Amino acid sequence: MKQMNHRYQTSDYMEWDTAMSLIRKLYRDGNYRMSLLVGCGCFFGLRISDILTLTWEMLLSDDKFVLNEKKTGKRRVVKINSDFQQHIHKCHDALNIQNDSEKCFISQKKMVYSTQRINVLLKLIKKQYNLKIEHFSTHTFRKTFGRKVFESAGENANMALIKLSELFNHSNVSITKIYLGIREKELLQTYDLLDF
Repeated sequence: MKQMNHRYQTSDYMEWDTAMSLIRKLYRDGNYRMSLLVGCGCFFGLRISDILTLTWEMLLSDDKFVLNEKKTGKRRVVKINSDFQQHIHKCHDALNIQNDSEKCFISQKKMVYSTQRINVLLKLIKKQYNLKIEHFSTHTFRKTFGRKVFESAGENANMALIKLSELFNHSNVSITKIYLGIREKELLQTYDLLDF
């Protein structure tokens, strides 16, 4: 179990533009489910265990959905970005989904993908699309979401960290900073304060 946690801590985030480009390329190349999975990870900031519970109905019937997080048991309301919801509709149509109560991320055998299988697929995607990211896994997208929210906040960065800390269910903002790789960057900037 400890090794698994360590692996999550070392996942890297993607630059937002790179992630959006990957979603579009996967869709263009007919890999609709992985396009949707990367999008859900980046736009919802959910753990993979929660993403795998999503049904088409949850994503298409409203501009938000509710779920109970598997890890924490906490109720979570997630708002769906309107532009991303259009992409969800496109994936739904491209996959010719007949049953909207079906889970979104199922294999050809009609089984929900395992986290391990998705990580194998992500390794292939990293190679196929020549992604410049060292530690690429299902957790990458949750971190990508967090970095985008933090970086977009500008002067309100501290408020964004407080909100992210609550969304991620971290016990304090310091953990969120470490999680997003912000703490080390801030510490290294200390050296730039010195004059010669």
